[in-house]
Amino acid sequence: MRILFVHPNYRSGGAEIAGTWPPAWVAYLTGPLKRAGFDDITFIDAMTEGLSDDELRQRMTALQPDVVGTTAITPSIYAAERVLEIAALHVPQAVRVLGGIHATFMYQQVLAEAPHIDVIVRGEGEEIAVELFTAIKEGRFPAEARAIKGLAFREGDQVIATEAADTIKDMASIKPDWDVLDWSQYTYIPLGTRVAIPNLARGCPFTCSFCSQWKFWRDYRVRDPKDVVDEIEELHEKHGVGFFILADEEPTINRKAFVKFCQELIDRGLPDKVKWGINTRVTDIYRDKDLLPFYRRAGLVHVSLGTEAAAQMKLDRFNKETKVEENKEAIRLLREADIFVEAQFIVGLDNETPELLEETFQMAWDWQPDLANWAMYTPWPYTPLFETLKDQVEVHDFSKYNFVTPIMKPAAMERGELLDGVMKNYRRFYSRKALFHYPWRGTGFRRRYLLGCLWAFLRAGFKRTFYDLGKAGYWGPQTKTQLDWHFDESRLAAADAATDWQTNADKAAQAAERREAVRAQMKQRGEARGKERRNRDRIDVD
Repeated sequence: MRILFVHPNYRSGGAEIAGTWPPAWVAYLTGPLKRAGFDDITFIDAMTEGLSDDELRQRMTALQPDVVGTTAITPSIYAAERVLEIAALHVPQAVRVLGGIHATFMYQQVLAEAPHIDVIVRGEGEEIAVELFTAIKEGRFPAEARAIKGLAFREGDQVIATEAADTIKDMASIKPDWDVLDWSQYTYIPLGTRVAIPNLARGCPFTCSFCSQWKFWRDYRVRDPKDVVDEIEELHEKHGVGFFILADEEPTINRKAFVKFCQELIDRGLPDKVKWGINTRVTDIYRDKDLLPFYRRAGLVHVSLGTEAAAQMKLDRFNKETKVEENKEAIRLLREADIFVEAQFIVGLDNETPELLEETFQMAWDWQPDLANWAMYTPWPYTPLFETLKDQVEVHDFSKYNFVTPIMKPAAMERGELLDGVMKNYRRFYSRKALFHYPWRGTGFRRRYLLGCLWAFLRAGFKRTFYDLGKAGYWGPQTKTQLDWHFDESRLAAADAATDWQTNADKAAQAAERREAVRAQMKQRGEARGKERRNRDRIDVD
């Protein structure tokens, strides 16, 4: 059976500023599929190659696959649907499969607007894909689709969602096939080297209201650090990877595993060959302040820190469980350990004002991270914060849910004002850094890395791809009232997200609610019994 995986051609003007990123999902799926006997697998990275619909059609037609699979986050959902539409038109015999976070939660809407999709894989895909593809190969699909957990599909006019599959418990079984990727295509611009995105753990024990990752993965699991270092060693020796970013939401949560991971890198001499970066929490930096030099010796050079908001009210709303003053100290600790730190700010909520935007800049400059990033609040339609704010959401064009387009319109600002305020922060921060910091701070690797980051920003700016400025028509403050966001106004409000999906956090919250209800009931009964006793005593006295 011939399998074709396609990464949809979608660019946001955001993450790709720093380079071309290898789609790790296809490696993690291909690994177990090949071990299950599926050895005819082809991958097309339509995004990195910039393929047109016609070019993709030609390559699909030449391959004549039996299965075409793709994936999507929310902003790439329409591009992914288009991939499978092309498959339906030009290789109609192929079973068309969609996976990813958006379809997992929004399968009702996806199947309604894209009838050419045969089946959706919901959640963690490795084990489900093996079972589904085996059923396709043996001719048992779609007749036996109801027996496979973790699917959604149409049956006549009805949409069927089977029971959610269990999350992967045997983490040693996660063995990606990195050979499926053409590594010449993937470069981390700041260092001019090939880049990879492996993962140490899946899920997150925290429940930030704007984040969907903890909901998608459902529970938190850690792989054996030796297995992950095996991958990294292979990525370097076989594919020339010189930089990697751990895909984990918070890889430092399990300190024991993270320390073991770092020690394994050191023991194999990899820090001299491969540098790496992570996302993490301010609280973990505090906790591990004495370990930061050790992490640096293991090759950790870049930490993207979830500071999220300058105003404490925003941190509380996001359920971040951190304080503003802690952010500054965490940044100082990282810089002292010679680890580059990037501060992340979320802007554009309904309460945003020019004054708050200015506050984020002043704080960023006061804190002195090496890098700063201002991301537009993007209301994923399956997050808790979306449920709170959905009545204020006016834009239903998911292709613009990309962290750079102001989906939300603040009450006190126009969208153009918001974008202009963010660009003003970028201009001031990086022009000052370029003139007074990057060329003069440190030597060797530090200077080279910072100047490489600056070049990535400048490159994107010259190409007008930074923040999608070229598409919006932004050329400075004088254009802020003339911007065209190209929202597809034909898109309707999102259907409610799936309610059949339970995370460990959901189960814990429900258990806590039950315990609280029992306590309240027992208290009520105790009070009633006490009242009866007092009444009885009063009668006896009389």
